[in-house]
Amino acid sequence: MSFENISPMIRVSDYARAKAFYMDVLGFDTLVNEAGEPEPGFGILRCGNAQLFLHSWDGPGETWENWRAYVYVTDLDAFVARLTEKEQPFKGPEVTWYGMREVEVADPDGNVLCFARDAA
Repeated sequence: MSFENISPMIRVSDYARAKAFYMDVLGFDTLVNEAGEPEPGFGILRCGNAQLFLHSWDGPGETWENWRAYVYVTDLDAFVARLTEKEQPFKGPEVTWYGMREVEVADPDGNVLCFARDAA
């Protein structure tokens, strides 16, 4: 048995704001699907082979001090340049002890995503 893919579910307080952030700032370029009435509150976004789900959530928050997703990037330098151009704060890039070069970005709801590439 093996898994073919996994799509993280990211809880957001404002779906439209989150969708704009993930598409305009981070570069997810394909809106696969949206759902919700009267306004969309769920969407599937894709960039290359990476896919994530955004879900509008107004329930109780939970404490989470780790990444919500770990995203492998083909060109980390180009991604850092994009974040800089969009004036998006980020942490890194840093080379880890396990051989990855990583950049951390928080979305408007505080969900932290790690974007990475092999350091070698």
